[in-house]
Amino acid sequence: MTARIWSLEESLEIPLPPHAVYAALADIRRMKEWSPEVIWVWPRGERFVGINRKACWIWFATCRIVIADPGREFAFDNTTFGLPVARWGYRLTPTEQGTQVTEYWIDRRRHGWRRWAAELLGLLFTGTPAARRAAHNRAGMRETLRRLSAACRTAP
Repeated sequence: MTARIWSLEESLEIPLPPHAVYAALADIRRMKEWSPEVIWVWPRGERFVGINRKACWIWFATCRIVIADPGREFAFDNTTFGLPVARWGYRLTPTEQGTQVTEYWIDRRRHGWRRWAAELLGLLFTGTPAARRAAHNRAGMRETLRRLSAACRTAP
């Protein structure tokens, strides 16, 4: 049995300056354009609700923006029924050709009954056991970065 993975990072270089990439990421309504799971986002200031889908499973994620550093980093914490689930974020590093975008995920389901409850809800909502979520997320992160890059390249 392999050890559970609690965090991931995937990176891709986008040939635009960090402030342009940040502007796309910080407009969370656009997340459905590049995330393979997000189908709708309802923004509410520093909070938002995302509706996600994987095959026949549909679930919501209640999120709060926790890092909003223009041109450098954007991150949000995801909870379900008040239980911590994950932190999703994007670090932006200038390069000679544009911006290195690093998407990261940190599993926040760590302790006691809250962990057990969040993992059970995650399985019911997504159909993916917590121990396999990292592998699923890695594939999704790669697709998200490819779609983000394409969207940034075609933006006016």
